[in-house]
Order: sequence, then C-alpha cells, then structure tokens
Amino acid sequence: MQPWSFVHVTDIHIGSPRSFRFNPGYNENWLIARAQIVELAPDLLLVGGDVARDGNIHTYELEAVREDLGGLPFPYHVVPGNMDTGNKHIYRPSFRTDRDDRALNITSAQLRHFEAVFGSSSWSFVHKQVRFSGFCDMILGSGLPEEEPLWRWLEAQAELAAAEPSQYHVWMMHSAAFIERPDEPDWDPGQADTYHDWYFAPDLAVRRRLMEIFRASGADLVLSGHVHCRKRHLAGGIQFDISPSTAFPQWGHRWPDGDDTLGFVRYTVTDAGLEYDFVPLARTSDTKGYGPSGHPLPHLRDYSIADETGGDPQAG
Repeated sequence: MQPWSFVHVTDIHIGSPRSFRFNPGYNENWLIARAQIVELAPDLLLVGGDVARDGNIHTYELEAVREDLGGLPFPYHVVPGNMDTGNKHIYRPSFRTDRDDRALNITSAQLRHFEAVFGSSSWSFVHKQVRFSGFCDMILGSGLPEEEPLWRWLEAQAELAAAEPSQYHVWMMHSAAFIERPDEPDWDPGQADTYHDWYFAPDLAVRRRLMEIFRASGADLVLSGHVHCRKRHLAGGIQFDISPSTAFPQWGHRWPDGDDTLGFVRYTVTDAGLEYDFVPLARTSDTKGYGPSGHPLPHLRDYSIADETGGDPQAG
C-alpha cells in the first residue's frame, strides 16, 4: 500500500458575532488549524462534532461551517456534537444549578436541524482499503424515535464490513467511548466529582452494546472528541483515541497522561498500521469575546450584546 493520510479534528466551535455569545479566538484558532491541515494535504478530513458554538440554536452557524469546510481541497465527513444537536439524555436533575441538564437533551428536531445542513448523521464508506463509519452517539440511550433505527444501522455494519472487506475499519463518534475502561460502571451526574465522567461518555448499557458492534465490525480505531483533551486507550485490541479541541483546552488533569494542548491528529495509513501524529496549533489566539460560556439558561442569552444584528434564534 502506498502510504496516505487522513486528519481527525474535533470541537472547533466556530461561532458568530450575531449570537448572544461569541469568542473570535475560537474562529481564529480554527483558521490556524485549517491552514495547517491544508498544508499537510490529507486525502480526507474527519470532523468529530461540536462544529459550531451553538449549532443546535443557530442554523446560520452550521451553514457557515459547511461553507468553510466545502472550500477545502479534499473531502470532509462530519458527525454532530452535543453543541450541534443536544446532549446525551439525563432523566433526573444533575448536581448543577447553573444549567438545566434535562432541557439540554438531544431532540428529534435538533437532529433534523443538523441533518438539513450536513446530511445524514450516520454514514459508512471505503477509501483506499479503509472503511470509515460515523454516527451520532447522543441518540443512543435517548428513547427518541431515531434510536432504534440507529442501533439497527450500527449492527448492520458488521455484515457490511464482512461483505465489503477492507484492511482497516475506523469509527468516529463525538463522545469518548469510555473514561477509564469499557466495563466501568455508570458515573453519577448527581455528584460533583463524577459529573464530568458521566457527561463525557455513554452510560454502561450503551457502551456494552457499542463495544460488541465495534468488535463484530472489525474496528481498528475509534475516534472521539467532546473532552477537549487528548488521551489514547487500547482496549480489546481496539485503539480508542480522544482528540483535543482547536478552540479551548479542558479536563487536562483527568488522566496522568492526558494533554489538553490545542491541535488535531494526523493518521498515516500503511500496511503496518495507522500511524498517529499529534499536530499542535502553530499558534493560538488570545482574542477575547463576549457572553457566557458553558450551557447558559435561556434567560441568560442576551442578544442585545451581539456585535451584529440578526441573532434572533427564531430567525434560523
């Protein structure tokens, strides 16, 4: 095989001055990363979600990202992140008082909102003997009408991989597949010291089923983001790689070998395997913005401070 490469970038959080909050530094960091990725000239780009700062609210943010990615000199493939479609489902209050986690659950309307811009949120294709498969993991465990069709699609990938063999199989989701190990118990969102472990990864029942699917479909590599910290796990003969953000660092203290340096990952495909190369941003922006961070309650979304008019989410 002639070596070739692909890039995984995630949590780019491109925002708009039309919004109730805007951090131009995130956009500037993306432009820096974008130029570096173009210079590397990969065969394709995988974008692991949270493409927009508030894509689940503002269609114009998603459309701006689509236009930007469409200008790249190579194809790209996207899965949604929680800031694009809503979070994994929670069925009871968390310990947080600064946000309403149950109101942040992914909804069918938000998923349709994303897919109207980027197309189906689940896809699989083969490029040069590598199968790439991506899906919206926030749907799983939600009880939404889209959940069972997604499980059927996921389970069908084992048959598809067998019918159309490839040398490697790379999966992409937004959330980390697990925090410490695949068989870890459910984390408690009601406790401050385990809330983020719950927030960043699927619950055990979902995780067990996903692990079976990964094994059955011959997965070699599972890519994710969401955490904004780089961490690699090897479990059951499968490499699980959490990639960092290009926008802002987070959770760098969670693992002794975690690294929240901003950047992206390039993989070089060879007959010997998938070679991993972390690429830090050449520089990072310190430009400041305005508005709240995190998941602010709706009454804290003050569009009167926007730098441009037209930020009303009802206007799409």
